[in-house]
Amino acid sequence: MHRAISEIVEGQSVITAKPTDTVLSAAERMKEQSIGAMLVVEGDQLVGIFTERDALYRVLAAGADPAAVTLSEVMTPNPQTIDGDKPFRNALHLMYENGYRHVPVVEEGRPVGIVSARDALGSDLMEFESDLEIRENISEILG
Repeated sequence: MHRAISEIVEGQSVITAKPTDTVLSAAERMKEQSIGAMLVVEGDQLVGIFTERDALYRVLAAGADPAAVTLSEVMTPNPQTIDGDKPFRNALHLMYENGYRHVPVVEEGRPVGIVSARDALGSDLMEFESDLEIRENISEILG
């Protein structure tokens, strides 16, 4: 099964924030929406991603005041993105290879959704594991 990313984000509400929003206001919205990441936009263009890990590591653990720190100070700027027409396994590979948990989905620079490792179905995971095994075998042969 080769689920397209567009199938996963179809009907998804795109929750965004501005770079000037505070970490506190973003965290409140994330809690309200039960999401682990928020896309940061200027106009309609994606400029960053803010995750619960950013809040924990870059704000709380650093002793910063979430009511005073803006997203632009602690977000991941210019995050790696993926197009909705790609298979979901491509997003899983991006997450695995780079240690991400979320990947923004864009069309012409505009965010249309976000996929996360939690979106993986059993068939996606089996296909991903098979791909990894093939890669490891190739690496051993070429190694």
